[in-house]
Amino acid sequence: MKYQLQNEKIIVTVASKGAEMQSMIKDGQEYLWNGDETYWADRSPMLFPYVGRFTDGKYKIGEKEYEMGIHGFAKNSEFSLIKQTKDQLMLELCNTECTYRLYPFQFCLRVLYTLVDQEIRIEYKVYNLSDSWMYFGMGGHPGFRLPMEEGVKFEDYYLEFGEECYPDRIGHTEACFLSGENKRYPLEENRRLRLRHELFDEDAIVLQSMADRVTLKTDQGSRKVTLYYPQLPYLGIWHVPKTTAPYVCVEPWTSLPSRQGIIEDIRFKPDLIRLKEQEEYCNCWSIKIE
Repeated sequence: MKYQLQNEKIIVTVASKGAEMQSMIKDGQEYLWNGDETYWADRSPMLFPYVGRFTDGKYKIGEKEYEMGIHGFAKNSEFSLIKQTKDQLMLELCNTECTYRLYPFQFCLRVLYTLVDQEIRIEYKVYNLSDSWMYFGMGGHPGFRLPMEEGVKFEDYYLEFGEECYPDRIGHTEACFLSGENKRYPLEENRRLRLRHELFDEDAIVLQSMADRVTLKTDQGSRKVTLYYPQLPYLGIWHVPKTTAPYVCVEPWTSLPSRQGIIEDIRFKPDLIRLKEQEEYCNCWSIKIE
């Protein structure tokens, strides 16, 4: 099932599968990646209850091991419609027997999309319905088509943070697990990262300690996209490695992948969110298209 939201400025389409945005249009122009399987079949998957990979696809809680694929199961799950208006949509995913085998918690996850002028606000709410603590990570993974307009090249675009910042790049192994060796990631004038395909030859660039908003833009054109993520401390920047893929993903996350060679006990993973029994968690970020 697909749902369409619209106001005077923008049109957004969201699928019930994964609560994933399928399209974001302004002035007849599509900003979101189209899901071409040649490069990447997704468009804007939601990551829950984990971001990234587990060693051997496994994690544990105490002595019991569980299996889970990259970025969790929400992106492949069917969400239920809770409410829809012209410019707002709420979808819900609750635990099932299938999710419980992968993730032994009773939960309810709600995703609320709201259009405000040229902005798409995305709110996550997680309700812990278990009688114990719940551990999870989550985040967005939107891909934006590049170029956004004719006469502009991929290499003409750059990411500009909202203020000067001095981010660290999270160290990863070749297999995309945490290495523990973070390094300062230099930005042009402490604000800009110019895009080129070779940036992603070793997979994603994941930053921390950066500004809480970033704009994807070019000096050769007028269209741009700004992400605001005040409650998400990590930012992934990616396209399929060693290709000339015509898109870039800008991904705000709450947490990080696992360490290589270690089956993580998620009770002790320091970047995960910890939610008490019968309590709720809320996080909000947004995308402005211009």
